[in-house]
Amino acid sequence: MGGRDSLPSNDSVSGTPGPSSGHQLPSSSSQAQKRAYRQRRKDPSCDACRERKVKCDATDTTSCSECSSRNVKCQFTKETNRRMSSIKQVQDLEKTLDKLKRENLNLKRALETQGHGVHGHASHGLGRGQPHMPMDRMDIDSGPVGGMGIEQLLALLLPEIGAEPKPKKRPVPIPALAQARSNIRIPAKGVWKPPAQYRHSPAGPSMFDYTPRPELPSQQTTDHLMRCYYSSAHTMTPIIHWPTFRQEVDNLYRPGGLSQHAPTSFLAMFYAVLAVGALFSSDPHRSYRAAEWIEASRKLIDPWGNDFVLDHARSLVLISIALNELNLKSAAWNWLGNAVKVAQDIGLHSDMDSWPLIEKEMRKRTWWSIYILDRSLSLELGRPMLIDDVDCDVPLPMGVDDHFIRDNGMVVPNGAEPLTHSLLAITHVVRSYTALGRLLSSSGNEGPMLHNRNEFMSPAIPPARLATFDQYFASCLRTFPPACDPSSGSPLAPVLLNPLIYLLHARLLLHRQNLSPQCPLEARLLAVEQCTNIALETAAYLKRMTPTLPEGATALTTMHIFRCALFLLLIGHLDQALVCIRELVTINTNREVAVPCGRYLLFFVGVVGQKRSEYLQRIMMTGSPEPAPVRLRNALVRDEELIAYVSADLQARPDTAWIWAGGEQDHAAAAAAAAAAGRAVGSTSGSSPGGANGLGTLFSEEAKMGLSKEEINEWNVNKGWTRLDELVRGLAHSLAVPDQTYAFIGLDAYIGYRSPSLIRTRPASTSNGPRTPSSSSLAL
Repeated sequence: MGGRDSLPSNDSVSGTPGPSSGHQLPSSSSQAQKRAYRQRRKDPSCDACRERKVKCDATDTTSCSECSSRNVKCQFTKETNRRMSSIKQVQDLEKTLDKLKRENLNLKRALETQGHGVHGHASHGLGRGQPHMPMDRMDIDSGPVGGMGIEQLLALLLPEIGAEPKPKKRPVPIPALAQARSNIRIPAKGVWKPPAQYRHSPAGPSMFDYTPRPELPSQQTTDHLMRCYYSSAHTMTPIIHWPTFRQEVDNLYRPGGLSQHAPTSFLAMFYAVLAVGALFSSDPHRSYRAAEWIEASRKLIDPWGNDFVLDHARSLVLISIALNELNLKSAAWNWLGNAVKVAQDIGLHSDMDSWPLIEKEMRKRTWWSIYILDRSLSLELGRPMLIDDVDCDVPLPMGVDDHFIRDNGMVVPNGAEPLTHSLLAITHVVRSYTALGRLLSSSGNEGPMLHNRNEFMSPAIPPARLATFDQYFASCLRTFPPACDPSSGSPLAPVLLNPLIYLLHARLLLHRQNLSPQCPLEARLLAVEQCTNIALETAAYLKRMTPTLPEGATALTTMHIFRCALFLLLIGHLDQALVCIRELVTINTNREVAVPCGRYLLFFVGVVGQKRSEYLQRIMMTGSPEPAPVRLRNALVRDEELIAYVSADLQARPDTAWIWAGGEQDHAAAAAAAAAAGRAVGSTSGSSPGGANGLGTLFSEEAKMGLSKEEINEWNVNKGWTRLDELVRGLAHSLAVPDQTYAFIGLDAYIGYRSPSLIRTRPASTSNGPRTPSSSSLAL
């Protein structure tokens, strides 16, 4: 014979496969090794080993040594290798099932220990009085569903409403080390810093404290902007103890206060407060004024600073908020990164009891405000989240306004409302963004292998998981004031709508994810339906709005109204769409993102009008017992082009955008044409390299709107908002008169308003018959 495939085990007393001469039974380990040996002989060789005619030692969990040494994939795909018995396949499935059961059991035990929970299946709508689902009915019981493994499921767990983060274990005090603590400080200088709560404040001013300081605005201006800030941003992110801050600002206006008593860190925060306040004021030049205060704050922040205090973190997060409201989202993301790092450097992410009550509460509120901005920007922009929940054990903020918080305790007068800000309610919603962001990132990607290397789960978010999030959001809704209930008829001020938008925004993004062409048709149609329901609910809220929305609306509120208008226009809820559009009209230049949203809606209305006309003409020519409006709506929601347009900024996320796939050649051609014209693709043509008047992006209207001067002027000269309103009302009129030929003033009218460079016109039909939609329009 040509030699054995393997040597006998060292445990064997004989080279023969039979029993030893002593007729003793072999040990269990010896039997297992022999069984493993025999099993390996039955297993097939991988593709590479079979081709090279060498021994293959691959197992169920590891590649063979031959493939590992050659750095190639160890796989079994050739027809001659498919001789695994059905018995072994069943055994492999049983092993996988047992492993998943053990992992799920361990997961439940860990959750019970941590005190966290997951809500189970939800009812169809958001309502009040819905009970929590018990732990033993979590939807993770079924193993890896929806294309997710156990690690992803762990990340998708939603915290109980009001549950505190799990405290970290910390060393117990050792009294005998008191002398060591005293001795170690001096030799440790320059080597490492003590934890934030044990650091000593720097002795004396730093070199940067001698930086020239901007001139203070008039006290009247300061008082006005502080009132604007207090009635807007402070109601959502109350990171400043207002009585203390008010007193320190008054000190600035006393003789010598600016030079002798105000550190640069406080002044940077002061000007950042003025910047945010200016953005929520009625000043027609609010954007430019805010840019001036942001620049003043920036100049007072040492870019090379190595010792930070709480005011540094507050300055950075306020600048991030201002930049986000100015539609400079990438700049806001950049400054937010600095805010996160400074906050972690001074220990805001850790729960420490060694601070006075006021400072301790402001540290908590600052951390959770940074957390909210991190989660909301990450979710909206499709960026990785900067903060890991595992690193954070800061308790939730107290449900008391800062006016009632003193270093000697909290005092709430009888009859006073203890809580008027919305930080807690927003925090409950945003804590779900971690799981939501992971879910949105994982959907559309191939799920984990369950049975073999070629079997993957559907990329759509499954209904059970959608229901889990819907019920969680329903629980969050109950933490908002009664006026936020959809069934309430009381007026709604921006101070309530803006926090509520965090909830509506998350629900819309959750269901909108299933618009992807990778999802089944049923999931896509359900996504359109759910998003439309959320849009209708938003329109109902807007009908109850007070007249103060224009100055009080945030950029997030503006974007949510825009997304809702798209779905309402697609389905044909034109009255509700007009409610959304008219709120955008009132916001207008109060938020730089409003005008770009209006331009997009004008484009979309034109396309919808053209599509309606084409489909209706086709429907009139074909008989069907189904009513024409139903057939029209079914055709529109199945139109791939319209679905791509209604998905809007979903096409900006690198992990979910599908419209750009295969467009490399188009982009190259556009880049070449843009290069010939002397500008970059997507740039705001016509603007100077340094922005408006060479002052940079912060002062450039074109940069903040993302439009060129010509595009902004064209929108204003042609009364873009008025034109949009007319087109929507024209669409409503065409639907109300069924005997007309539906010659809607749609895309052609829009092209007449805009230059043809913004949209490609459809080739007109050469015959006298009706135009039919392209084949790609019916691919859904």
